[in-house]
Amino acid sequence: MKAVKIGKREIGYNLPPFVIAEIGINHNGSVELAKKLIDAAFEAGCDAVKFQKRSIDIVYTKKELARPRPIDQTLITTARLRQKKYGYNILDKKAWARLNKDPEDTTNGDLKRILEFGAPEYKEIDAYCKEKGILWFASPWDEKSVDFLEKFKPVAYKVASASNTDKELLKYIKSKKRPIIVSTGMSDDKMIDKIVEILGENGLIILHCISTYPAKDDELHLANIPRLIKKYPKALIGYSGHEVGAYPPLVAAALGACVLERHITLDRAMWGSDHAASLEVSGWQRLMNELRVLPKYLGKEVKEILESEKPIAAKLRRKNTLFS
Repeated sequence: MKAVKIGKREIGYNLPPFVIAEIGINHNGSVELAKKLIDAAFEAGCDAVKFQKRSIDIVYTKKELARPRPIDQTLITTARLRQKKYGYNILDKKAWARLNKDPEDTTNGDLKRILEFGAPEYKEIDAYCKEKGILWFASPWDEKSVDFLEKFKPVAYKVASASNTDKELLKYIKSKKRPIIVSTGMSDDKMIDKIVEILGENGLIILHCISTYPAKDDELHLANIPRLIKKYPKALIGYSGHEVGAYPPLVAAALGACVLERHITLDRAMWGSDHAASLEVSGWQRLMNELRVLPKYLGKEVKEILESEKPIAAKLRRKNTLFS
């Protein structure tokens, strides 16, 4: 398997893991918070940050959008300021009229639109990531979002677990001829075979993934990583985690995963659906420090008596009749 190149970074089994800090929607609709998360990922030594991009009226039904849903009031305040700054309607006039009358009369649609960045925000994020020297890309949930992201010439596309059974979306992403990373949450072997059949193994990175937020330790099944490496020899295998702890990605890397993805947050107690399954900055720093040392832990595939062991052996072994 040849290394896959994302930006200027080569990814392969004999190279350091390519590490993605998933911001997703943990920015809570704030570009300023998104920048702080980018800073944290960069300072920890991550290779890339990842966002999500959705066309709300395509991805969700009118019924889903109209469903009542509580929203933290700081998100609504942030949306008002963002709309004023960037000059486009985050919510329409009817929604603002409803919220002006009763700020707690909020819907699922309000939340989805508030969490969705548009072109002005992504232009700012694109410029900021280039300034910092960190890669960024996103998971498009629909074909219109792919077209949106293409304007930024993304270094790769990520297929979210929620989108990996959308055959037409997979084909459309493949048509853009960019590296593809696909998560396999909520999938069995037959489904993964179908995904690989559509996308092809060349240039493909398959992430073992469990889609519960947060995932329990006994749900991770990291033993699948070496199995997937054998099953798809022309693709690359990685891991996307949603657990609480910092060390499963380290175990995944030890088992051969060459791409690692975890959500990043400044505070797991923040309001929002994904923060609890994310790593805080201290957790990211621990993980990245251990990943740097991992090659030393693994060493060479040879068992020999080390020079440091010889004096100990001479002192402790009274007899060595094994080969006599």
